[in-house]
Amino acid sequence: ALGQGMMDLFGGDKLNVAALGNMVPQLHLHHIVRYEGDPAWPGPVWGKQPPVSYLPGGLNDMRDKLKPLIASLA
Repeated sequence: ALGQGMMDLFGGDKLNVAALGNMVPQLHLHHIVRYEGDPAWPGPVWGKQPPVSYLPGGLNDMRDKLKPLIASLA
């Protein structure tokens, strides 16, 4: 449900889901909406490009888009 909601919200071409538990004890998941033509396509996103910071306000914008989706799943 979360993955499909993210695809609907962001209009991606594919969705990568990763569960990495070797660094933290809590459940730790990544849902990454992917687009054909992104710099790492079709490979994994990690280690291909240097990290890019969010633009000012970008993290808040992302949170505001995702908040209703996550609330609808509760």
